[in-house]
Formats: sequence, structure tokens, C-alpha cells
Amino acid sequence: MKKNLLVLIVLNVFSFNGYTQNEKFYVTEKISDKYAYVDVVKTYERIVAKGYKSIVMFKTIGDSYYTNFELDKAAKWYCELFAMTADLEPKYYQQYAKSLKAIGENDKANEILKRLNQKNENRVDNTSLKLQ
Repeated sequence: MKKNLLVLIVLNVFSFNGYTQNEKFYVTEKISDKYAYVDVVKTYERIVAKGYKSIVMFKTIGDSYYTNFELDKAAKWYCELFAMTADLEPKYYQQYAKSLKAIGENDKANEILKRLNQKNENRVDNTSLKLQ
């Protein structure tokens, strides 16, 4: 009985060692961490500087700066976005207006909010026509 117990303990110790992580795992993890980070905003800014423009890129750049409270930069990119299209979700009107107010351009911010109100009124008017 003691012999069987000793054999079981030895087998458990060796089988446990077989399942532990080896050193190579940690080495590859460190290498992949080194190359995992890409600054998308800086990449998009370089692409825009070369002349390529995209609504998705302007949204991404503006949102990134807005969430990081760099409202002067957010206002710049939202301006580019609104120059391309006015068919945007209400959140972009609000974020653009807040960014403009933060940098002291209150008149332009009020104009953007007025455009949002007009857009909402048109949406309500179109909905009521469809319901009748």
C-alpha cells in the first residue's frame, strides 16, 4: 500500500512538471509585446497628409482626440469631417460643437447645433408624412 502511494506521488509530481509553461513561451510573449502597438491616429494623420481623405478616418481621428480631451485637435478633424459630409449621426454634431466651444468658437458651435436641430426637425417631418 505504501509502495503504491509512493508511486502515485512520484507520478503526480512528474506529470505536474510536464504541464507547466516553459521559458520559450515567455520569450515569444515579450517579443510580440514589442511589436503589438500601432498608433492608428498618427498613421491616419500621415495618410491624410498625403492627400487621401475618408469619412471613417476623420471620425476615428476626431473621436480619439475628443475622448482624450484634446478638443482643439478634435475640432480640427471634425471640421474636416463636416467639410466632406453633413449626413452624420447626432453625436458628431454634439462633439464638434463641444470641441468648438472649448476652443472659444462659440458662434460656429451654435451654428453646428442649429444644423443639428434642423436635421432633427426634418427627420420628424419626414416621419410624420410617412405615418399619415
